[in-house]
Amino acid sequence: MITGFSYRAAASVCSLCVAGVLVLAPAAAATAPRAGDPAPPGPRGAVPGPSLLYRSGPQVRPHRGVPEVPEVSALSWLVADAGNGEVLAANHAHRKLPPASTLKTLFALTVLPTLPSDMQHTVRYEELADVGEGSSLVGVEEGHSYQVADLWRGVFLNSGNDAVHVLASLNGGWRTTARRMQEKARELGALDTQVVSPDGYDAPGQVSSAFDLAVFGRAGLRNPDFARYCSTVEAQFPGDGSSYAIENTNRLLSGEDGVAPYPGLIGIKNGYTSNAGNTLVAAARRGGRTLVVTVMNPQEGGGLAVYEEARRLLDWGFAAAGQVDPVGSLDGLAKPAPSAVPVAATASRTGGDDSDWAGTAVVAGLSGLGAGAVALALRAKGGRSARG
Repeated sequence: MITGFSYRAAASVCSLCVAGVLVLAPAAAATAPRAGDPAPPGPRGAVPGPSLLYRSGPQVRPHRGVPEVPEVSALSWLVADAGNGEVLAANHAHRKLPPASTLKTLFALTVLPTLPSDMQHTVRYEELADVGEGSSLVGVEEGHSYQVADLWRGVFLNSGNDAVHVLASLNGGWRTTARRMQEKARELGALDTQVVSPDGYDAPGQVSSAFDLAVFGRAGLRNPDFARYCSTVEAQFPGDGSSYAIENTNRLLSGEDGVAPYPGLIGIKNGYTSNAGNTLVAAARRGGRTLVVTVMNPQEGGGLAVYEEARRLLDWGFAAAGQVDPVGSLDGLAKPAPSAVPVAATASRTGGDDSDWAGTAVVAGLSGLGAGAVALALRAKGGRSARG
């Protein structure tokens, strides 16, 4: 039974609905195109799904007049904008290959936030016992006390596996660190990476890809400590009685061995093992734009070819940036960050297309509410007539 509802109540509800429509209508009308208004700009080239980066062969979507991508001999390579994550060009971006010491980028991403840089630590024998034979070393010694910052300089400049072992021990141990690195890789969308040895030393099943290493390098540059360490050319490392000089083994940064330093280079990490060949993740800044390049295992030109191929790819990237449509995104496989702002609230604040749709939906809802009120009133009147 419906009681207490009259035409007067229905009229009141309808009045509220009409008032709401009148309030919202100007806003909706303001967004509607008018005669003579300029046409909206055309859509920018869409970023394709991740599948394009899984294709074999060079992937690039150039505009007319853009220079051709240079021919390089690396088994896998990638050029991306570190700012927005757009991949400008790539070749076998997801090919799984041994990463060598470029995996230390993921190690640093995982462990840097957990250890204060000014923390002092005296090295124990067990922390150095399992350093792989033939590893690159910075000279960490048992019984010597080091600051964590010293050990990080040993990792980034000298690629010291001895420093990695000590830092991993402080992070909970070798296996714990490998597990946390694997979790970090998945969080960043680096699905090609399998971590076995956190220092990048050759190990069965340990692989990464040009895509993943670019993801790690880009993420690392957002950490001020990571960015500072990876761009340091020279430093002093503590020794018995006095310190000694160490130099970054990234020749594009140091200019050693006849490799000309690359203008604007800001790191990131090079590597070499017998299985991986030469690998490199490099980043450079020019004209307000930062590019990140990965080069994995060049097949021609000797041990320094990795630097020259990275140089050519960086040169092309700066020349082509803004004149190619992206072939993918370094964010394409990352886990989405949880949003603390409701979707509706975000739309209303941004004032974009979604806000127009939201306004239209409110108008429609209020109109529907008014119609419902009238129907209820008529139904109530009909009920009273039948009873009376």
